[in-house]
Amino acid sequence: MNRGAAGPRRVGMFGGAFDPPHWAHRALAETALKQLGLDVLHILPTGHAWHKTRVLSSAADRVAMCHLAFDDLDRVKIDQREIHREGPSYTADTLHELQREYPDAQLFLVLGADQLLAFRTWVRWQEVLDLATLAVANRATNIGADAPLDQEVETDLSQVDLPFERLAMPLKNISATAVRARLEQATQSARALEVLVPGPVASYISTHHLYQNPT
Repeated sequence: MNRGAAGPRRVGMFGGAFDPPHWAHRALAETALKQLGLDVLHILPTGHAWHKTRVLSSAADRVAMCHLAFDDLDRVKIDQREIHREGPSYTADTLHELQREYPDAQLFLVLGADQLLAFRTWVRWQEVLDLATLAVANRATNIGADAPLDQEVETDLSQVDLPFERLAMPLKNISATAVRARLEQATQSARALEVLVPGPVASYISTHHLYQNPT
């Protein structure tokens, strides 16, 4: 790795609601660490999600699940700064902070294809491009609640007029929306959930009865 006296040289940022963190999130973190040769990957649960209409689960629950999903990965840091930041939390602000903390590092923003397609709607997206290299993993064309897990048709990114580095990751047709929808339809055991989320996260969801009340 490129560690040295000057500190980390390749730093990744992977943000999201993580409500809950699922196997696709885990695979994306592993892929980014390996393919980008990251010295550290900051996992950042969203604070105030300005772009989401639904109310997120509590910050405490989402942070706890992130620890359960990612803590065993080397060079990963669960970073709570966006949760503690007052007001709307923007990626550009976080990247500016990381740039100050790692002044000699190259910054990478890790995201999925769905986020890339919506990238120009982000607040100050031009700043984000100036600060970090986009590292993108493709996703299946359908990742909704009823999407088959073995779907092999990936999102077409050929017309995206933005610079990005492609992450070579097998398609994971899982979304947090699908996990929540499945839980709202019927009570699921922790074991049944493990096809969608890591085992410790499944146990946490089951123990704390998360996502089981559609109201």
